[in-house]
Amino acid sequence: MRRLGTGIGWRPEIADTVERMPGIDWVEAVAENVCPGHLPDSLLRLRERGVTVVPHGVSLGLGGAERPDAGRLAALAERAEVLGSPLVTEHIAFVRAGGPLTASPRLEAGHLLPVPRTRDALRVLCENVRIAQDALPVPLAVENIAALVAWPGEEMTEGQFLYELADRTGVRLLIDVANLHTNHVNRGEEPVKALAELPLEAIAYVHVAGGFERDGVWHDSHAHPVPGPVLDILTDLASRTALPGVLLERDENFPGPGELERELDAVREAVGTGASARGTADGRERPVREGTGNGGAASEGAPGEGAPGEGAGSGGGPVPPAAEAAPAAPDEAARQRLALAEAALLSALVAGTPVPEGFDRVRLGVQARALAAKRADVVAKVAPELPLILGSGYRTAFVAYAQGHPMRGGYRQDALDFAEELLMGAHPAQGRARRELRRWWLDRSGPAPRPASRLGQVGRVGRSLIRR
Repeated sequence: MRRLGTGIGWRPEIADTVERMPGIDWVEAVAENVCPGHLPDSLLRLRERGVTVVPHGVSLGLGGAERPDAGRLAALAERAEVLGSPLVTEHIAFVRAGGPLTASPRLEAGHLLPVPRTRDALRVLCENVRIAQDALPVPLAVENIAALVAWPGEEMTEGQFLYELADRTGVRLLIDVANLHTNHVNRGEEPVKALAELPLEAIAYVHVAGGFERDGVWHDSHAHPVPGPVLDILTDLASRTALPGVLLERDENFPGPGELERELDAVREAVGTGASARGTADGRERPVREGTGNGGAASEGAPGEGAPGEGAGSGGGPVPPAAEAAPAAPDEAARQRLALAEAALLSALVAGTPVPEGFDRVRLGVQARALAAKRADVVAKVAPELPLILGSGYRTAFVAYAQGHPMRGGYRQDALDFAEELLMGAHPAQGRARRELRRWWLDRSGPAPRPASRLGQVGRVGRSLIRR
């Protein structure tokens, strides 16, 4: 596992800025936004300069009940090969539910949702990770996610869950310290406890990002400056082990180059402070940690600093009390139990069905509104004509639509479904706005653009009405 250094998330909106920034050792690009046959010129230039590019997947859904889709895995592998990447990354999350395992319609979340920290979910996740590892040409690292809600009846802490996952599969970990802070505010989970339980030698790199708090809920927005508490967690982690790489994430509300560089300087300073503290601690006698079973080489809060990728569990965090003796593979009954649980949660979030027993109804409502708002933002990027046509009423109309209409496919299909719903009479827009919306929908809903002639257009409209 190579050392990456300091990096930043590559996004088209800041591509030019990233190219000019000093001290950038590597970048991370959202895998689904990169076309292997048409790589952006900016990424090509960065690669020619020797800057490492890592594809970061968001749609695999390794925490889902179904086995990973072969097509999605092949696409992720292709991007790794085209970019010459040393590894690829994904998330410990589920992003869709339903389907054959539940005999119900498949639902898409359009977002990363937390996996229950149970024995069933761990067995399923481990098998899914192994399938992904076998299909990819380079090592895989998986990221802990931020969550607004907690599953009832969980059997492990986050640190224990990550420890067991890495120990059983050998997968590397992408630790997002901003997500640890999010889960501290939203779920009362202590970052210090999570860090103490991690297999530090499995860490591939670290994410740092900003967010904001509203009404006691922390929103992991990736659109705000990195706050002090997140940098403090980064310092703590850097005091425990040498970090192979650290990356600043920013997805929206991009600041100027100067502010981005100041944020990177703050990240470097936090890592340096932690490294200095680690160097001081290395000169002192370290107490034996009970339960490591390794003869007592590790300190109370600093597991051994083996090289990344040398095998999790070889002197890292303590063996979780909830862990099983052997990495048993899941049976289909375990997958079905997980499928039913995830489908019930996702249906409550995107289809308005009853809240499953044991969940916080208020928090689920906050999560549902956040999912709807995110869909509105992404659809506005995929179909920028819709906000122009609908004006200030676009966002209100879409959020109201999203809370009762689950995604049927990707965001392009979501935009078409939304427009069709408005044209069926769900939106007060009349006159010119309605005519433009109808024209937009007709141009994009068929297999080919509408004919230019008036007669052809009339025929097309007639066929659309017949299909209805």
